[in-house]
Amino acid sequence: MSASSGFSRRRFLGNATAAGAALSVAGGGFASAAARDGALAATAARAVTTAGTTLEQVATPVGSTGYRRLLSGPGWPLVVRGELAAAQGGRDGRRTGLASFVQFTDLHLCDTESPMRFEYLARRNDAAHRPQETLTVRGASALVERVNAVAAGPYTGLPFSLVMATGDNTDNHEQLELDWYLTVMSGGRITPNSGDTSRYEGVQNSGNAAYWNPETAFPDSYKAHGFPQIPGFLTAAGSPFTAPGLKTPWYTTIGNHDDSIEGTLPDLGLLNSVYTGSRKIEGCDDADAAKLAGLIKSDPAAAILLLGRLLEDADAVREITPDAGRHPFTTKQFAQAHLNPAHTGAGPFGHGFTSDAVNSGNLYYTFEIAEGVLGISLDTTNAAGFADGSIGTAQLNWLEQQLQANSDHWYDTNGHLVRRGSSSRLVVLFSHHTSTTMGNLLLDPRHFFERRHNGAELVALLQRYPNVVAWVNGHTHANQITAHGHAVPERAFWEINTASHIDFPQHARIIELTDNGDGTLSLFTTLIESAAPYGTALDDTSDAGLASLYRELSFNDPYATPNAKLGTPLDHNTELLLAKPGR
Repeated sequence: MSASSGFSRRRFLGNATAAGAALSVAGGGFASAAARDGALAATAARAVTTAGTTLEQVATPVGSTGYRRLLSGPGWPLVVRGELAAAQGGRDGRRTGLASFVQFTDLHLCDTESPMRFEYLARRNDAAHRPQETLTVRGASALVERVNAVAAGPYTGLPFSLVMATGDNTDNHEQLELDWYLTVMSGGRITPNSGDTSRYEGVQNSGNAAYWNPETAFPDSYKAHGFPQIPGFLTAAGSPFTAPGLKTPWYTTIGNHDDSIEGTLPDLGLLNSVYTGSRKIEGCDDADAAKLAGLIKSDPAAAILLLGRLLEDADAVREITPDAGRHPFTTKQFAQAHLNPAHTGAGPFGHGFTSDAVNSGNLYYTFEIAEGVLGISLDTTNAAGFADGSIGTAQLNWLEQQLQANSDHWYDTNGHLVRRGSSSRLVVLFSHHTSTTMGNLLLDPRHFFERRHNGAELVALLQRYPNVVAWVNGHTHANQITAHGHAVPERAFWEINTASHIDFPQHARIIELTDNGDGTLSLFTTLIESAAPYGTALDDTSDAGLASLYRELSFNDPYATPNAKLGTPLDHNTELLLAKPGR
């Protein structure tokens, strides 16, 4: 399908060159509302449609202090980034769409009642507890609704060929969380509750002032920040609902929260009875909390020992209903669960994983994004512990084999050109970790005698293959787009890092690949938010109201820094230019 088939682009074709120049803003900002509105008009002129995306409207806070409501605000214009190739005038009229797909990342579907959580460390690590986390499953389902409604890329008009979830799909690699993730993606009935599913048994009805207790007037620390009282909130959050599931085929990449305890501690099977048991820590003294927070970052084995002691003598240990469904899954079981026919949904069967992956535990694979465009999903997790990742030698060698098999030329390690033939496909790489968060070189117990490789080594490999156009990832919970290879255009690619869907701004990203007919390619990246309404009554506990509150509560989390995760306009809705391979 030609990308020039959209009516609005044809109508405004004469303005395309001026629009592109106007939006090539070095700093990505706008001096006035009039300048922003002009940029938005130019953006709409270049698009097939902006509906349902942040090109049209964006969740925007009201006021400047206290608990802030979110309403619909002006969209974010397209910003053209030409660091890797110059933008040529008239390309909108020549452009041909090659691929259109969606990235989800860091959904963190969370069993908030699990005994194997560290909510009492929230003051030291904002990821340990979030006031919105009882709503992760409903929030993710509302994101699926948005993708189903938008259905196609705003610049190419091409229907989405797939959705890729780039890791941390679960929060604590529990079987229940994995079941919820697979059902959100494929569709079906979900009860986002555990233990005694007729009631809530987590920290948010504990009467502990360190947590938001939404259903009562108890004066906790969150209400001191203006958080509301919402009668029936926890009951509604844990009640059953039907997830529509994606209408688009979907794939999964594994993240560190999918294979370790809270994404940080190595799971050696020593704490399985804690996961499924009846004792949940709701608080401990400051000295123990500080010590545990430090050990999680420096000495995972000592952290596990301290956790065992706290379960016996912490200040507040609550008896809850045991649940075998909280049992942690292995990486092989993670792959096996995707092969369950009940979770095939829109397909493909296995969602990237095969019986070979189940048997080997090697969770990396290739798949077709579109004709002439190959996707490669990597496993950058390290079961030795700690949040950051790396890649083993066997997987690195496998990756190079895939790149060579799909390239007509490349550069060897000495920079010499190697030609093979005329067959080549463009390549988009997917992983959980970014190039700057792959420094965990501890030996992985799954491959103990294998060397680990960092992000810089992976970047160096990718730059040897001119047909690699993008590396798409998550993990940081922030929007950031990085140009790699400024010096040699043919050896350049874009790294596209997208914010999470648990922390504000709760984004996913549409990515479209086009041939501009002038020796350049463009990657259009467009952020989307869930289908939840931008404003809702604070006591609205309907499915839509809860999904809306999910977004608003995440913005108001007193321990989070939402603006730090937002990124700049250069990381939002962009056109990323690069040279077409072989020129």
